[in-house]
Amino acid sequence: MSETLSPRVVIVGAGPAGIRAAATLVEAGLHPVVIDEGHRAGGQIYRRPPVGFTRTAKQLYGSEAAKAGALHALFDRLAKGGRLTHCAASSVVAVHEGRLHVLGESGVQVTSYDRLILATGASDRVAPVPGWQNAGVYSLGAAQIALKAQGVALGRRIVLMGSGPLLTLVGAQLVKAGADVAAVLDTSSWTQQMRGVWQLAARPIVALRGLALRARLGGRYHAGVTFERIEADGQGVTAMRWREAGGRDRLTPCDMIGMGWHLRAETHLADLVGCAFTFDEEWRQWLPKTDEMGRAGNGVYLAGDGVRFLGADGAEIAGRLAAAACLADLGLLAPSHCADLRKLARLERFAGGLARAFPWPAAMVQALPDEAVVCRCENVSAGEIRQSVDFGGSEANRVKSLSRVGMGRCQGRYCQLAAVELVAAQAGCAPGAVGRFRGQAPVRPAPIGAFLWHG
Repeated sequence: MSETLSPRVVIVGAGPAGIRAAATLVEAGLHPVVIDEGHRAGGQIYRRPPVGFTRTAKQLYGSEAAKAGALHALFDRLAKGGRLTHCAASSVVAVHEGRLHVLGESGVQVTSYDRLILATGASDRVAPVPGWQNAGVYSLGAAQIALKAQGVALGRRIVLMGSGPLLTLVGAQLVKAGADVAAVLDTSSWTQQMRGVWQLAARPIVALRGLALRARLGGRYHAGVTFERIEADGQGVTAMRWREAGGRDRLTPCDMIGMGWHLRAETHLADLVGCAFTFDEEWRQWLPKTDEMGRAGNGVYLAGDGVRFLGADGAEIAGRLAAAACLADLGLLAPSHCADLRKLARLERFAGGLARAFPWPAAMVQALPDEAVVCRCENVSAGEIRQSVDFGGSEANRVKSLSRVGMGRCQGRYCQLAAVELVAAQAGCAPGAVGRFRGQAPVRPAPIGAFLWHG
């Protein structure tokens, strides 16, 4: 098929899902355009360090080194061979009528598409803790990026807090790299973690790897903890005040805190292209609706953690499925997908076990004191959110307009889930009834001049 006559398929994201989707389309004779914020393909999970970085793939990716290397090599081969177009260091900041507004080093360019595959991944799901607005508090993902991309720890004495596999992984990676990790604090109790065991058995090797990583943490790891507050002075974080599962109060000196409760789907672009959403009770967040292949309607396909949290292996499978659906809808020969669907079902059982074993701390968020900051961008407190509910009702965007929660640079990425919990508790309804913040462009901070220059 001639490239000039081929339908224009654009993929946003060059992580495992985006790479596999691109490879599937190339095998079918298409020439996809891949837009990614990174300078080199790999995504967050297989993020590549700068050229000349001396740490080996084994040191960077551990047991996933072979998979990471294979994906990197595949994408590089296709890009160097001219079989796809790679728009690196570029962010899609807006979508309108089949056109993407892409912010790159030369400003904003407009790219049209016939079919769109969104493989936008996910970011850290964080929960506010009194004092988290101080300097020295990062997400777990930020700590991992610094370690992978630059080989540095973000603090001299580190406390990690939250729940989920990433908490254990980042802790083990930092310990292995020689960082001083004072404590790894998990809000999920041992009893809660055991509730997910049967579903986690769907991937026994992965579960055992997680236990091995946990063992590396030794006495640093504490389950079922309660957070009191993050202590800080004019220079930033000084200590973490917390309580053990048995009730003993603890104060751990530190100058850096990393936090995260699994993942939050990156859905802003899916919202702008008109995807439908549903509140997922298991993950306690709004997720886009698709069929089993990733079809979201109107020529849009979703794959990876931006729609369901199945890890790197699941993202690869979902990328292939989304590309296969795209090919079938274009009337082109698509690869068989039956085996991939069976694999995906097993991964979904495992993911369900993770959600059950390491839940979002809804009760902790709902009990935040009024003075606690919820929205760090706009410095909006829990009390101000509660007052907005009393004054204007429990609809998410009404609360947003009254309190300014979610109006900052992150556009609610870090505060929306907590704000919804607070609104629901104040109004006496379920989080799903509160709704979600409407997506709007630009989905990433962008200079006004870039838009003015391109009219």
